Amino acid sequence: MRTSLLSLLAGCLFAISASASAQDFKIGYVNSERLLRDSVPAKAALDKLQAEFSKREKDLNEMAARIKATSDKLDKESPTLSESDRGRRQRDLVEQDREFQRKRRELQEDFNQRKYEEQTALFERANKVIKQIFEKEKYDLIVQEAVFASPRIDITDKVIGALNAQPAGK
Repeated sequence: MRTSLLSLLAGCLFAISASASAQDFKIGYVNSERLLRDSVPAKAALDKLQAEFSKREKDLNEMAARIKATSDKLDKESPTLSESDRGRRQRDLVEQDREFQRKRRELQEDFNQRKYEEQTALFERANKVIKQIFEKEKYDLIVQEAVFASPRIDITDKVIGALNAQPAGK
C-alpha cells in the first residue's frame, strides 16, 4: 500500500514537472546591491546624507582632536602637577571622552536611521519600476534575492535605467 502510494505521488510530481517545463516561463532577477550602488537616485541619496551629516562629523573630528591635544598636554605636564590637579584634569578628560563617545553614537544612530529611510524610499521606487517592467514585458516571476542567477535573466540594468530616467523625487 505504502509503495503504491509513493509510486503514485512520484508519478504526479513527474507529470507536474513535465507540464511545467513544457510551458515557457519568463523569469527576471534584480540585484538589489547594484540598485543601491549604481543607480542615480541611490547616489543622490548618499550625497544628500553626506551633506546632511558632514557638519556633525566635522564637529566630532574637531572634538576628538581637542581631546587628543588635552590628553597629550596632560601626559606632558603630569609629572609637574599636584595629585589633586592631575586627578581633576584626568576626570575632565574622562568626561570629555564620554561626551565624545555619546555624540559619536548618536551621530551613527541618526545616520543609520536616515540611511534606512533613504533606502526604503529607493526600494519603493524600484519596486514600482519592477512592477511596470513585470506587467509591460509579461514576466511570470521577478526575484530580487537569489543565491545564483544567470546573467541571461538579470534585468538589473533595465531597472537602473528606468530609475535613472525618472525625475528626482518621483
